[in-house]
Amino acid sequence: MYRFLLTPRWWGINLFIVLAIPFCIFMGSWQLGRFEDRVETHRSAEKQSEQASREKARPLADLLPVDKETSGRRTEVTGRWDKQLLVPDRDLDGKRGFYALGLLKTDEGKVLPVVRGWLPGDADRSKVPAAAEGEVTVTGALQASESAGSDGVNSAGGLPEGQLGMISAASLVNLVPYDVYPAWVTVDKAESGLKAVPPSAPQGSGLDLKAFQNLGYTGEWFIFAGFVVFMWFRLFRREVEFSKDAALGLAEIEASASASS
Repeated sequence: MYRFLLTPRWWGINLFIVLAIPFCIFMGSWQLGRFEDRVETHRSAEKQSEQASREKARPLADLLPVDKETSGRRTEVTGRWDKQLLVPDRDLDGKRGFYALGLLKTDEGKVLPVVRGWLPGDADRSKVPAAAEGEVTVTGALQASESAGSDGVNSAGGLPEGQLGMISAASLVNLVPYDVYPAWVTVDKAESGLKAVPPSAPQGSGLDLKAFQNLGYTGEWFIFAGFVVFMWFRLFRREVEFSKDAALGLAEIEASASASS
């Protein structure tokens, strides 16, 4: 009855099953491992953020270039305010508003973008307190330059003069006649009238959409493995039924032949 398993067609089916099931299990386990890595990275980033908030501020030069280890670390920078800009469409505590962004010119002749604080509503320069004159010292969390598409950031092309879509050296290069640090700072304590912006987690270190996509892919691969097994048993049962029907038909033919003789 099971001789069909030795046919070339079923050899091919069985070979596919033998290869497909381990492959699906391997891919599902790999995606699960990616999700677990992201969870661990997220926990490490939270722990690092807590430690950074208690650390003594360090010189900017010691923390550059910004990476996952130095992002969120506290730094202290001295300079003079140069240009003041607005960064619209920024959310804080579930509300839409804008950043007050100041460019701090240091003794090295470079400018450092500094988020002085956040205000609710549409970007409006008249709402922003005037920046202090003379030399100032800024203390805050160091952040990597933003890029389009990261954490909901977009280039926001066509903005009015004095507004900026992304906080990055690339977006500032044509606005100031100085070199721009490839990083920015969000102050620990905002000036009166402004609300301090908490530092964001480094890219790839949070439980974002990509992390849960990995978890979804894990389930899909294990479902594929189960579907392959289900289809094999379905084909097998159908083949057995065909074999039984064929054997029954052959027996009826033989019985008819015997009766007629």
